[in-house]
Amino acid sequence: MKYLLTIAFVASMISAVRAQKINKMETQKDSAAIAAVLNDYYFKGIYEGDISILKKAFDSRTLVFGDIKGQPYFKTVEQYLDGVAHRQSPKDSGKLFKSEILSVDVINSIAVAKTHVRIYDFNYYNFLTFHKIGDQWLIINKTLSHVAE
Repeated sequence: MKYLLTIAFVASMISAVRAQKINKMETQKDSAAIAAVLNDYYFKGIYEGDISILKKAFDSRTLVFGDIKGQPYFKTVEQYLDGVAHRQSPKDSGKLFKSEILSVDVINSIAVAKTHVRIYDFNYYNFLTFHKIGDQWLIINKTLSHVAE
């Protein structure tokens, strides 16, 4: 009996280790997919001022919250995209634009990415909540804060 229990325990441990490896591989794959959305659509769209690119990063129901220079900020994603469309892009202005992904945390079909964006005279930290809808990761919530340098 002890022998059978030992075999069952070892078998369950091997199965658990395999599941952890699969989940870790899946998380790495998802993190890479989120990084691609950030680089190919979010950062590129902001830099170029191209909302047809930027729009690909967002779910149509996304809300944007934050503070800019101490003032509360709220927009729907449509209002946010309209603002990007009606300003001179960093690319066209030749002014400062730097972007980086600081972290990505994934749990099942949700994720949070922390990013840092320097644009014009602003120094933004963003927390972007993602949801995997079908096979596509989309931003469902954007929070931002301007930090004085």
